[in-house]
Amino acid sequence: MGVGKSPVFDPQIDPVTRRRYEQGARLLGKGVQDKGFLLAKRDELFAWARTGSMWPLTFGLACCGIEMIHAYMSRYDLDRFGMMPRSSPRQADVMIVAGTVTNKMAPALRRLYDQMPEPRWVISMGSCANGGGYYYYSYSVLRGCDRVIPVDVYVPGCPPSAEALVYGLLQLHRKIRAQEQSSWLDRQGAS
Repeated sequence: MGVGKSPVFDPQIDPVTRRRYEQGARLLGKGVQDKGFLLAKRDELFAWARTGSMWPLTFGLACCGIEMIHAYMSRYDLDRFGMMPRSSPRQADVMIVAGTVTNKMAPALRRLYDQMPEPRWVISMGSCANGGGYYYYSYSVLRGCDRVIPVDVYVPGCPPSAEALVYGLLQLHRKIRAQEQSSWLDRQGAS
């Protein structure tokens, strides 16, 4: 599928999938036209809203930060996912740790994570943030940001490409939807 294109209008999509998308769109339009409203489960609606408006706290520490910036530019355009980078942890719900985390930076990383409101997620981007990378044996480098904060998605590479970050964000979307579904099942079992 082309970047920034709707799957229905993408010329590269196979005819069977195209028919399925068009049929679903027709049924959805017919339901709204007949009734004037849509029905949805609350948890699915919340998951849709959360995945459609993720505001990341960009934490670019080294060369991976350049690739993170590249993902925001017009070729990959994270704005189409509803992602607007924030500079305040109190307005962010996703932290993207991109680059080498030193032992001196670890308390600041933890403090920023603690200031983020719940629910919050973390993406570790690059081999240095994932596990120390080339600087694993250095005395001053933290061997993975998961020693300080919990990480939800790891994006491998040195530096990882912008496509890898977009794929990691899509994996985070999938994880959020699964968490919403499991939390709904937990509440049903509790009552």
